[in-house]
Amino acid sequence: MIDSGERDRAGRRVTLRPVDDENWRAVADVAPRDDQREWVPALAARYLLLTTRSEVWNSLAVYADETVTGHVMWGVDGDGSRWIGGMIVDAAEQGRGVGRAAVATLAGWLAAQGEPVRLSYHPDNTDAARLYTALGFRPTGVMEDDELVAELATPGR
Repeated sequence: MIDSGERDRAGRRVTLRPVDDENWRAVADVAPRDDQREWVPALAARYLLLTTRSEVWNSLAVYADETVTGHVMWGVDGDGSRWIGGMIVDAAEQGRGVGRAAVATLAGWLAAQGEPVRLSYHPDNTDAARLYTALGFRPTGVMEDDELVAELATPGR
């Protein structure tokens, strides 16, 4: 479990846990709001399948206290940089600070490994841009497919 002590707006502790036999169904059923489907799949199940077929990506369940509220994945690029991807917060849980806490928790854990931490988002996804900027990610000017790459600003780098 990855636990940085982050809490959502309701005071629930947000943690990241491996996807396992106990929680995979709840993670697979995580669904974003309809207006977000331009940027993420209709269900987190697609990301779970990707991580089972990939040697790069690793899935994590996002919990608020003991409730599965989302999915996020992370990976290591060929240059050693750490990447955050595949984040979905269930529509019923959005607006409560779960996504912010999940990204902050994962970014902190990855940054502690001493390599750059990156993510990407579509330039039209203003909610994602606002969240990632608030958490210290800065656009690099690089585009990956149709997404803008951002890197976590770290002191001394």
